[in-house]
Amino acid sequence: MGEWIVRPVSGAAAVKTYRCPGCDHEIPAGVPHVVAWRADGVGSVEDRRHWHRACWNNRGNRRLGRRQGR
Repeated sequence: MGEWIVRPVSGAAAVKTYRCPGCDHEIPAGVPHVVAWRADGVGSVEDRRHWHRACWNNRGNRRLGRRQGR
C-alpha cells in the first residue's frame, strides 16, 4: 500500500464537506477526520484525500468505494 503522510483534522478545522474514499459517504463540516497523501512526493495537493478515521484505519480490510473503483 506504500508509505503515506497522514494528518489529523480537528472538528474546528474541518470547515468543508468531503467525500471519504473508503466508504463513499460524506464527511460533514465540523467532523474530525484525517487527510492522507502519498509520502513518495508523486502527485500534488489535489491528490490529498480526506478519510473518516475508522475508514483510514480499516482501509486494508475494505474494498474501494464505488467512486474509487471506476
